[in-house]
Parts: sequence; C-alpha cells; structure tokens
Amino acid sequence: MKYAVICTDKPGGLQIRLDTRPDHVEYLKSCGVVERAGPFLDAEGNMSGSLVIIEVDDLEAAKDWAANDPYAKAGLFADVRIEAWKQVIG
Repeated sequence: MKYAVICTDKPGGLQIRLDTRPDHVEYLKSCGVVERAGPFLDAEGNMSGSLVIIEVDDLEAAKDWAANDPYAKAGLFADVRIEAWKQVIG
C-alpha cells in the first residue's frame, strides 16, 4: 500500500535539515520503498518540510520507515502525518 509521509520542520530547523540532508537522501535512495520525495518550500524558497510517497505493507511499516528517517532521528520535524494514499494520475 502507498502512504504519504507529510512532515513539517520545526521553526528554525533549516540548519538541522542542511546538516542531515546527505544521510536523509542516502536513506531515501537505499531503502527500496520510496516512489517520490521532495521538500516543501517556504515563502523565501527555503526547505521547510518533506513529502515522501512510500510503498510498504501497512501503516506500522510506514510509521517504522518514518521513525528511521535521519531527519526524524535528528529532531527536525514539528509534525509528521502518515496517510494512506492512492495514485490516480501520473
């Protein structure tokens, strides 16, 4: 099943994001479940959150995946939502 992992950075979290980005990107590339991924941008064009579409067996696997993201481990996020998602276009 596909899940959208929707993350909002903590205020002032840009440096954490920049410092952790190489490990985060490697996690996305190596885990084998990511279909789409990219950052949300604030009004100034700075990264301020993340949207990752993953395909895993169930919600528990999605939660486990999200908890092991280096960004999550670094304490970057103020909020993480995980929603079942159905692709219709694209």
